[in-house]
Amino acid sequence: MKRLMILITALWVMLGLSTSLLAQGYTQDMAGNGQVNWSQHVIRCTGIGAPNPNLPMAAQRASALRVAQQAALRNILETVKGISLTSETTVENAMLTSDRIQTRVQGALRGFRVVDTRYMSSGDVEVDVEIPLTGVVANELLPQAFGGGALLTGGQLLCPVCGQGWPEGKPVPRNVNLIQTGGESGAEAVDAVFTGLIIDGRGLGVRPAMAPKVLNETGEEVYGTQFVGREYAVDIGMAGYEKDINRAMSNERVTDKPIVVQAVRAAGPSKSDLVISDADAMKIHNATSNNPFLKYCKVMIILD
Repeated sequence: MKRLMILITALWVMLGLSTSLLAQGYTQDMAGNGQVNWSQHVIRCTGIGAPNPNLPMAAQRASALRVAQQAALRNILETVKGISLTSETTVENAMLTSDRIQTRVQGALRGFRVVDTRYMSSGDVEVDVEIPLTGVVANELLPQAFGGGALLTGGQLLCPVCGQGWPEGKPVPRNVNLIQTGGESGAEAVDAVFTGLIIDGRGLGVRPAMAPKVLNETGEEVYGTQFVGREYAVDIGMAGYEKDINRAMSNERVTDKPIVVQAVRAAGPSKSDLVISDADAMKIHNATSNNPFLKYCKVMIILD
């Protein structure tokens, strides 16, 4: 009996830790019994199924479980549709513009994982399911064209292949990032090696998105698809979100020495983009010319 009590206590502790870990980070409640943990890039939904009284008693529980899982799948789909893809569009809008995207996203969502099942005294069954927002789902939803940005360091633009100066006025192809020398304005940051970027957007009403942008005061892109390797965005998401700056500082995405800057306002229809000062923009780009942390999506955003 003593061993049994110890085992039960251990299971409750493990369950409590699991729930605690899920609650950590920045979590957004969505329609359809759904929740998005933007720190872990995981969608979690609940489905409820009632037993079919027309079936034999022995088959009713299994039937209720299937109904609950089907309801969870519908809730995942509703949750995903409500997510902001960019500051200008939601996932639902992106799916409506392409039958291929809609079909493939719906197929990917069927790969959800059941993380908890509860059998109620009424005969109802509740299931909690999860699916990552990264990986297959992100690959279908994120833009195909990444790259093409030029660092705002005030230095000379160089071809990444030959190292020669880039002709003035010549367009930069997508999926290409020019090398840029630091120039006089970057002299202070040349010797500093930073490992990531943290942007404090608290108090500005910023909302999370799968493909957020960081802009300078004149609207030029400091961080976004122009400066990211698409494979990294698909694998870990373009940015992690947190409520607590100390947890963000210790997040493996940006450790050990991130730059921390303050956003000055939110931008875009859904307020998913952040505007920072021109001085901070130049500081970030000078730093990433030493260590390309922007390419690897080593960015955390602090929200309320």
